Amino acid sequence: MSRAPLVTILDDEPEIRHMLSAALEEAGFRTMGFARATEFEAALKSRTPDLCLVDLSLPDRDGLTLVHRLALEQGATVIIISGRAQVQDRVTGLELGADDYIIKPFDPAEVVARVRARLRDRPAAAAGTTARFAGWTAHFDRFALEDETGSETPFSHAEGEVLRLFLERPKRLISRAAMQESLGGAAGESFDRAMDVRISRLRQKLREDPKNPRLIKTIYGAGYIFLGDVSWD
Repeated sequence: MSRAPLVTILDDEPEIRHMLSAALEEAGFRTMGFARATEFEAALKSRTPDLCLVDLSLPDRDGLTLVHRLALEQGATVIIISGRAQVQDRVTGLELGADDYIIKPFDPAEVVARVRARLRDRPAAAAGTTARFAGWTAHFDRFALEDETGSETPFSHAEGEVLRLFLERPKRLISRAAMQESLGGAAGESFDRAMDVRISRLRQKLREDPKNPRLIKTIYGAGYIFLGDVSWD
C-alpha cells in the first residue's frame, strides 16, 4: 500500500501549525510542523516531503529566499501561506517558484483543497518522466534540462509544470485560460505575471532568442504554441 503524501508546515505560529495539521491529517495526509527554517532544513536532509507549506515571515530566515531554494534546487512543490496580501508580494512569491499563494487568515478547508489540487496532477512514472525535443532532454524526475553535450540546467517545479504542459500539447494553441485551468491558482494579474516570468525563464534555459523564439511562440491575444516535436520515455 502506498504511503499517504507528506506535507510539511513551516510557520512560527503554533496555532496555525496545529490547525493545518489537524485539517490535513483528517483529509488523509501525513504532516510535520516546524517553527524555524533551520529545523525545517535539517529535517529535509532525511525526509522528502510531497508538498511544503511555507510562511514568509519567519524568525530566522527570509521566507522568499527559502521558497526560491526549495523550488529551484530541490524541485519541491511549494505553497506560500502569508499575511502579506499585496499583489506584488503574491507576484514575487510566484515568480520565485512557488506553486500557489494563500493569504491569511484562511479557512483550513481551502488549504486542504489547494494541497489536493497540487498533488492530484503530479505526473506518474507511467505517464513518462523524460521528454526529448529539439536536442534537449527534460528530466521531470530530477527537474533538469539536458542539452546535447550532457550539460544540465535545473528548473523549478513551477517551471516544470509549464514546460510539461507545453510538451504534452505540442503544436497546439494553449490559451491563458487553459493554462490557468490546468495549473491552478486564481486568474488575474499575479497569475499572468507569474506565467510570463516562468515562460521567460524557460526560454532562457532553452537558449531561445527572446525576440524570435523558435520553440515557445507567443500568439498575441490568444496564448502560446510549442513548436517542437516531442517524444516521451
